[in-house]
Amino acid sequence: MNTNIKGTGITLTDAIKDYAEEKIGGLVKFFDNIQSADIDVGMQSHHHLKGKVYYAEVNLSVPGKVIRVVKESEDLYKAIDKVKDHLKVELEKMKEKMRRKDKKVLRSEKEYQV
Repeated sequence: MNTNIKGTGITLTDAIKDYAEEKIGGLVKFFDNIQSADIDVGMQSHHHLKGKVYYAEVNLSVPGKVIRVVKESEDLYKAIDKVKDHLKVELEKMKEKMRRKDKKVLRSEKEYQV
């Protein structure tokens, strides 16, 4: 899987890069055909009431589809964790749909073999 990391409004340290690559790279356990991941982490605003608001955005390229998830948090690492958790759910849904589709194909092939 190709991984591209970009920082917006922050300095992208090695620790942030490693953490993001580790978390997003771990998604291969749930769906093994991920082609590439574009990760954008950064600071969204310096709002005077909320303080610093960080975000993490990930675009995963899988065959025939791009899955995009954006999450915000007061901590950059929490935002990355939230994105990973949401992508895990999306990949499991996609995998389940593919399994159901395969079962329908297999059932229809069995009906023709009778």
